[in-house]
Amino acid sequence: MVQEDPNRLVLVEKRGSTTIVTINRPHKRNCVNGPTSRALYQAFLDFEADSTAAVAILTGAGGNFCAGADLAAILNQDEANPMSAEWPDTLPGPIGPMGPSRMVLSKPVIAAISGFAVAGGIELALWCDIRIVDPTATLGVFCRLRGVPLIDGGTVRLPQVVGRGVAMDLMLSGRVVKAEEALKIQLATCYPPSYDKVNTTPALEQALALAAVLAEHPQTCMRNDRLSTHFANPIREAMLKEYELGIETLTSGEFQAGISKFFDSNKAKKSKL
Repeated sequence: MVQEDPNRLVLVEKRGSTTIVTINRPHKRNCVNGPTSRALYQAFLDFEADSTAAVAILTGAGGNFCAGADLAAILNQDEANPMSAEWPDTLPGPIGPMGPSRMVLSKPVIAAISGFAVAGGIELALWCDIRIVDPTATLGVFCRLRGVPLIDGGTVRLPQVVGRGVAMDLMLSGRVVKAEEALKIQLATCYPPSYDKVNTTPALEQALALAAVLAEHPQTCMRNDRLSTHFANPIREAMLKEYELGIETLTSGEFQAGISKFFDSNKAKKSKL
């Protein structure tokens, strides 16, 4: 078992006016447990409060963005993700199961997606304003296959980004979406801007180039136009309903059975090695 440093679950780096927030659990494909969720939330609180920071990039260490919530942490009270229906109106907002998913920031956040951005990972990506992919990116609602609900904005934000029809396809099937398709359905883009051809440059490098452009814009105008877009699509009530339905799923026998099957399958695979 890998020993984790609780102070390095999330790494924060400043490059000029850009803040890079990196989920640092590569041995878990950057799955988010409770401590990681809280560290992510704090990182974005700090970014919001930093007057020298104009743009943030959310990414993952070791070749993956984030493979969702850490299912192994669910039964461990010390590591379980934060779960609460409390949602005060004050900005930037409360902590969500994956960390910053209920926050409304005044500044833009770019998701730099290499590798897996699935389940709760795609919810984190959808929380970001722009999603940048490279050829290694794999997106999808993989939690569908385990009986794990989308509980951090996925059912609300995905239809806003790709339209209800495509969102239903992805949410109900749980299928794989590779980088090329992510561009085609406008779930993600590349930089320089493209919805046609995947840029072979690593996603983080693309995101840094885009962040530099955004930081050069007149900031009050850009931020207010961005906030207007967010408030034109109020999601608080919809996400509270999503949470209510998600809790119903989590307390069902179906959920426990799905998780047990997942871990039993992993044990069987390891025993054959």
